Amino acid sequence: MAVDLVLLHPPSVYDFRRKAILYGPVSDLIPSSSMFEMYPIGFTSIAEYLESAGYRVRIVNLAVRMLEDDNFDAEAFIRRLKAPLFGIDLHWLVSCHGAIEVARIVKKCHPQSKVILGGFSSTYFYKELMEYPEIDYVMRGDSTEEPLRKLLGCIRDKVEPEAVPNLVWRDEKGEVRENPFSYVPTDLSSVMVSHYANTVRSVIRYRDLASYAPFKGWAHYPITAVLTCRGCTQNCVICGGSAAAFKQCYQRDETAFRSPQAVAQDIKQIERFSTGPIFILGDLQQGGEDYAQEVLRLLEREELKNQLILELFSPAPKELLRQMGRACPNFCLEISPESHDPKVRKAAGRNYPNEELEQTIADALDAGCGRLDVFFMIGLPKQTSSSVMATIDYCDSLYKRFKGDKRLFLFIAPLSPFLDPGSLAFEQPERYGYRVLFRTLEEHRQALVTPNWKYSLNYETEWMTRQQIVDTAYDAILHLNRVKAKHAVISLEMADAGEQRVKRAWEMASHIDGLLSRGDYKEIARIKPEIDEINAFPIVERQQLELPVGRVKLKVWRSFWSWVKGQ
Repeated sequence: MAVDLVLLHPPSVYDFRRKAILYGPVSDLIPSSSMFEMYPIGFTSIAEYLESAGYRVRIVNLAVRMLEDDNFDAEAFIRRLKAPLFGIDLHWLVSCHGAIEVARIVKKCHPQSKVILGGFSSTYFYKELMEYPEIDYVMRGDSTEEPLRKLLGCIRDKVEPEAVPNLVWRDEKGEVRENPFSYVPTDLSSVMVSHYANTVRSVIRYRDLASYAPFKGWAHYPITAVLTCRGCTQNCVICGGSAAAFKQCYQRDETAFRSPQAVAQDIKQIERFSTGPIFILGDLQQGGEDYAQEVLRLLEREELKNQLILELFSPAPKELLRQMGRACPNFCLEISPESHDPKVRKAAGRNYPNEELEQTIADALDAGCGRLDVFFMIGLPKQTSSSVMATIDYCDSLYKRFKGDKRLFLFIAPLSPFLDPGSLAFEQPERYGYRVLFRTLEEHRQALVTPNWKYSLNYETEWMTRQQIVDTAYDAILHLNRVKAKHAVISLEMADAGEQRVKRAWEMASHIDGLLSRGDYKEIARIKPEIDEINAFPIVERQQLELPVGRVKLKVWRSFWSWVKGQ
């Protein structure tokens, strides 16, 4: 079936099924695997917006298809697709290897079609991307729905896209042209109106649920997300989606918020096709006290059955947490203090004392929070290996204070694989104590295919080398696992599985380093099955993150017919 636009999401490393790579704990605390197969929520927004304008759009999650089926032939699948324009997301930089390789395959299979890339990293590296002959366009910015509509009109009418805002393109003479980066909407009322409904309709139309799955195993744990804004009010120094990054790289001076009504409508739409958990992305406090209260008031009125996951960027007042409890019974809450040390936390861009963090934890649990996740990180400014291990001691003290409350889950992970381009630390490394090791897009692409995840790290700090980050990460994860077992937060069986995985991965990382020092790539290729086994070992941290949802149902057919009938 021919369409106007095919949106393709690549795996992080395109040929991951053939390469021997130890990925390390780079994606342990997110639903997707080390292939980062979760496509950006913008795919669904773009598809809905363009379809409402009369265009046909199809989403294909190549990464999920390749992960789910070892025999899935991505190139053969792409060859069967028909469209004048193929879009590939390069949002977070971890997709840079797969994005370029998929662009090459599209051009090989469809030389007459155009290839466009978009997303944060595409915007940042747009000049380098246009040096690849397979890429015809780069669309800059965080809101590309309307520019893409105009571009499709130009393709349909066979005219050059000189008037399409935010577009970088190659004209008939092969010269790269940059249109003004002028489309940065502050009003989001025209996008994400009914994008989840549109996604369900598309699944039925193309009879292809597998290609629309956000990540591997989603059908068994169908967590969904609702966006509250574009932009951010915070300035975490390691984040490529900070307020400073949005202003410098994506031309967004102020955060644009969706209305409370739109947020509530999204959640209600999701409830119609899934009983799984729903993650509200972004701290509601960003929009101000009235904004947060209105969202929660609307949710309380809906009496939703799905468990909601709410996010905090900083401690919250007791009354707001109580309102969360009333609006979202058994809600899940997430907060990332980054370090136990307030000095490190402040250096990373989050400035509040432990007393406020602990009070928020206590108030949230008292307010009926069914699950509270606290995240710490490795690779921060002013953070040493000993500081990281002191964070584990602090986790132990938190479990003691809250008497091993099984609703409290503490996690730690390394900042990996990349320090985000556009972040304050990447742009001003000396100021924040970083040494950035890769600057170009191609350097990052090659780093992703090295056999040991240590060499994909694009940074060191004044306080920790790459080797120290790796060793400290394994050591900290191992010790936190033991702390959780001691307080009976996890079972002894789960703790043992976690310990075995970390030890084997740590040993393999050291073994690969020895082989690399001798240039013995043949031996690395030979032990690929052992490496793959370690990569595939159950990740107990991810298991802990999954909410105990019981029997989850997908109600795709029922919800489809209700939309058809206008109910």
